[in-house]
Amino acid sequence: MKEKSDVFERFRDSFSKMEGHFHILEQRVPVEIQMEYFKYSEKMRRNNLVLTTEEFDSFREGLTDVELSTDQKKYILSALATSNEIKAYRMLEEYVQHPDPDVTDWAYMALMESRISLESELSEEKQIYISTGLGGRAEKLRFYVLILAADNKPFEEYQRRVIEREFAYYLPKEDCEIERLTIGDLYVELLFLIPVRADIKLVLDRVIAECNQYGNFLSGIFTVTNVKELTHDEIEAIINKKYGDIKTGG
Repeated sequence: MKEKSDVFERFRDSFSKMEGHFHILEQRVPVEIQMEYFKYSEKMRRNNLVLTTEEFDSFREGLTDVELSTDQKKYILSALATSNEIKAYRMLEEYVQHPDPDVTDWAYMALMESRISLESELSEEKQIYISTGLGGRAEKLRFYVLILAADNKPFEEYQRRVIEREFAYYLPKEDCEIERLTIGDLYVELLFLIPVRADIKLVLDRVIAECNQYGNFLSGIFTVTNVKELTHDEIEAIINKKYGDIKTGG
């Protein structure tokens, strides 16, 4: 999402009209892996697997077998997730504490699916799954924001202090949690958690306006994404597009 208020509005409205319990994937799982997992899981569900006690015992042993292939581990994790069994959920819950590196993301996805399946059976409340590349926590999503300086002059020291103070004061009032605030020469990076039903554009507009009371040094046009954090090269490309060929400081 970038520089278009209608996109922000559609994003907010899509959640504000939803009724039910939100499940947000907390871990940062690449979107590509999430899509692969969903396709795999759908195939598993179509098979209507019913796991026996012997299979559960075999799966438990398999997840501790260092010789087991990645594909075999993926199968076990997905089979557990789609079984709708509490003991499968407990097994997944235990496994994600120390998952094998090659299937760590897969295990996170399996645990989430298992949790949603069980809650759907035990509760009459609608279960809503939300996943992004940056993850989230509770009913908050994690976003990365890049805000440029209003001109091509590096921030002055007092401006840096204003940014730190105003962001730290205003965002928590909106029930947001700042995880990282980085101030470069010509940009501000913000990584934060915001409630899913909040108006993210309004929140950012207001905190920028608060800062700009002390001089219009922050641009009102910003980049927001919940897919990944931008790299230094990507930040430089955005700044160079706005100001020309400029090297940025970290």
